[in-house]
Amino acid sequence: MRTADFDFALPPELIAQAPAAQRDHSRLLALERSSGKLAHLNFRDVLKFFRAGDVLALNNSKVIPARLRGVKKNSGGEVEILLLEKISRNDWWVMLRPGKRVRPGTEIIFHDRAGNPAGFGAEVREKNDEGHCRLVFTGTDDILASAEKYGETPLPPYIARTSHTNDEHDRERYQTIYAQPRGSVAAPTAGLHFTAPLLDEIRALGVHVCFVTLHVGPGTFAPVKADTLAQHVMHEERFEISTETVSIINQAKAEKRRVFAVGTTTTHVLESVAAEHGGQLTAKSGRTRIFIYPPYRFQIVDALLTNFHLPQSTLLMLVSAFAAPGETGGRETILTAYAEAVRERYRFFSYGDAMLIH
Repeated sequence: MRTADFDFALPPELIAQAPAAQRDHSRLLALERSSGKLAHLNFRDVLKFFRAGDVLALNNSKVIPARLRGVKKNSGGEVEILLLEKISRNDWWVMLRPGKRVRPGTEIIFHDRAGNPAGFGAEVREKNDEGHCRLVFTGTDDILASAEKYGETPLPPYIARTSHTNDEHDRERYQTIYAQPRGSVAAPTAGLHFTAPLLDEIRALGVHVCFVTLHVGPGTFAPVKADTLAQHVMHEERFEISTETVSIINQAKAEKRRVFAVGTTTTHVLESVAAEHGGQLTAKSGRTRIFIYPPYRFQIVDALLTNFHLPQSTLLMLVSAFAAPGETGGRETILTAYAEAVRERYRFFSYGDAMLIH
C-alpha cells in the first residue's frame, strides 16, 4: 500500500487547540466494524459498550515537561531541547533545535520561562545518525527535577502557544489522570478523556481495568517519508507490561472475553508482545518498533478507543488495519468515517474528540 493512500483533507480550524471543558465531555464517534455503521455520541456513552468481564487496558506513562530553552555559551544563539531518553541521571539523548551546526563540545546555558539563567547547563558529547544529541547536564542534581521547575509541556507542533500563560493548564490536561512512571514526551491522548469517576463507573460494570506502560516518543508525530508502507521503519519506544496485566488479559482471551485498548500506544504493547509469544502475553520490559498497517490480524485487541489521527501517519494506518482485521478494506472504512467527522465538525488530534472502533 502507498503512503499517499492514507491522505485526507482536514480544515485547519478542526485541529483542537485546547481540550474540552471537562475531560469526559468530548464527543465520541462509534464505528461498528461488522456493519460500517457510525453513531454520533458523547464520550460518556462509552459506558453503553461495556459488559461484565470485559478488560479495559490503558497506557499509564507520564509526560515529562521535556522542553527546555537556553543559549549557546559561545555565540548566544538561542536553542531549544526536547529530552528524549535517559542514559543515566544527567546524561540524556535529546532533540536539539537548531541542531545542524551543533558539534560535540558545544556548551548550553539554560533559562527559566522568563528568559533568565536557570543556573544549570549542559555540554554536547555526541550526535547520532538520527541527528539527536547526547547532553551531559551540570549544575543540577537531576535534570528531571529541574525540568519539573523550568521545563515546558511538550505539546505537539500543531497546537499553537504564543506564550507560557497556558502552561499550567496544559501541564494538567496534557496528562492522563492515572499517569505514573515518567518517560513520555507526547501524551497517550486517547486516555485524556477519562476521569476517576468514569473509571469507577466502568469498574462497577464488572470491567477489569489494567495498565501497560509505553513511553511515547516524538516519532509518534513523524511523517511517513517512504512512498510505500513496506519501506517505512518505525521509531523505537520503551514499554513494560506487568504480571498482573498479563494475567488479567490472558485469562480474558482464554475465556473469550473482550479486550478494549485505550489508544494506539496500548495496542502497540499488547500486539507487539503477543506477536513475539505466539498470541500470548508475558510480563516483560523492552522496546518495540511494531508497525501495524493493513492487512494485519490482531491477536489481543477486540475494541479500540482512540483519537483522530494525522493524515498519512502510522497511527491512521493502525486504525485502518483495525477497522478490517486481516483485510485491506479498513482504509476506505476509516477515511469514510473521517469524512463524516469533518462534516460533523469533530475536533481532531491530541486535544480533540474520540473514536471507538468495535
